[in-house]
This record gives sequence, structure tokens and C-alpha cells, in this order.
Amino acid sequence: MKVVIIEDELAASEQLTYLIHKIDSSIEILTVLDSVKSAVAYFNKPNEAVLVFMDIHLADGLSFEIFEKTNITIPIIFTTAYDQYALKAFKVNSLDYLLKPINEEELSIAIKKFSARPQTRTVSYDNIQQLVQFMQSNSPVFKTTFLVHQRDELIPVKAEDIAYFHIELSIVTATTFKNQSFVIDKKLEDLEKELDPYNFHRANRQFIINRNAIKSIKFYFNGKLIINVNPPSKERITISKAKSSEIKTWVNN
Repeated sequence: MKVVIIEDELAASEQLTYLIHKIDSSIEILTVLDSVKSAVAYFNKPNEAVLVFMDIHLADGLSFEIFEKTNITIPIIFTTAYDQYALKAFKVNSLDYLLKPINEEELSIAIKKFSARPQTRTVSYDNIQQLVQFMQSNSPVFKTTFLVHQRDELIPVKAEDIAYFHIELSIVTATTFKNQSFVIDKKLEDLEKELDPYNFHRANRQFIINRNAIKSIKFYFNGKLIINVNPPSKERITISKAKSSEIKTWVNN
């Protein structure tokens, strides 16, 4: 079997390649493409691919744009970091997908399904258009600005400027990258739902951190981790053994 991987994150493409060869060493990876432009150029020429693993977010746009510029007639398995709500669109349109981080067992099942019915799992342009429309109309809206108190006035603080949220003595504060702290009149549980999960993650009971604030991750005893952030936190940010794999996957995505 000859396959093509369309993925712009090197770590993700290497991991997918490793898992594919672990499942079936006879599968040949013809090429790894990292952009809409390179994918269009590749599929506009004769090739031997029989299956494509395609990420949705690429270096120069959404992979759906590929279908506007070339005709891919072979089956596609999408790889995506979208949540379960958005993935309903894939099921509605009978499209195959794998949720990142890729699970070896799920990948194996997907490959076996293709091997059993390779000609019945092609993707139509109509399916893609319906998928795009569904996802655009149902895209979650995340909080981008917080109004915070500063002396006798309210000022807007952008979510992207916040390095981390911290709770102490039932008071939640937001610390910006400029090391300014503001009281936030919300619970961490509510903030966790309102913030973009790609940029923010609940590290433990006390912290929600911005991925751009992470300076380093250190190994701690009993499988725990310590996250060093910038600006530094007065309290150590410790990740439990149970959540260590989850946090590493989030940072690596």
C-alpha cells in the first residue's frame, strides 16, 4: 500500500509515519506534504498513492482548499484536533477521521477498514463543501477579552496577552506577559470552558496556563512534571503523573 501524508507539523508527521510502519511495515510513505500549495502540485501530477492522511490546518491554509484546486479521487482519512462536537460533521458526511493525538489502535482500525473496502471510501467535493459549511456555522466562540478593574476604571485585557490564571484563597488572578496581575471575577472552571483549548490548558487545580508562557518542563519525582513559565510564578506549577501525558501532548500539538 502506498500512502501520502499531508501534515505541517514535523513531530506529528514523524509520529504518524512511525505508527503506520509499526502497524504494517509494508506500507510505503510516498511523501509528506506540509501545505495546500505542495499538495495541489503533487496531486495535479500522476502518482501511485492509494490513500491519504490529511491534516485540516496546514501551513498556508485549510486542507479543504486542496479540493478546490485539484481532483483527489482516492480515499482520505482526515487527522484533526477538533473536539467531539465539531467531529459530528465528519459523521454526517460519512468521512473518515482520526482525532489527534493519533491513537495506534484507532489508526490500525482505520487502515483495516480501508483495506477491506478501499473503493468505497472516496471523498466527494460535495461532502467537503457540506463539511466546511457545517463547521463554519457551528464553530465555538472563545473569549478574547476580559474587562478588569484597575483603580477606578475598567480596562480591556486580551486573552492572548495573559500568561496564566491562578487561584489562591478563592481569588482568581490573571498574570500577563508583562507581569501585570488582575483579579478576574470568575471561577477557573468557567474560564476553562470560555478559553480556546488550543492556547490555554488546565494544568492543575490552581492554574490555567497559556502555551506561549511555557519556558520549560522538568521531570519531577513519581512521574510528575514541573512547568516553568515566563513571567515566573510565585507558586510552583506541578503536573500530576495522571495528567503528565495529557499536558505533553497538548504542548506538542
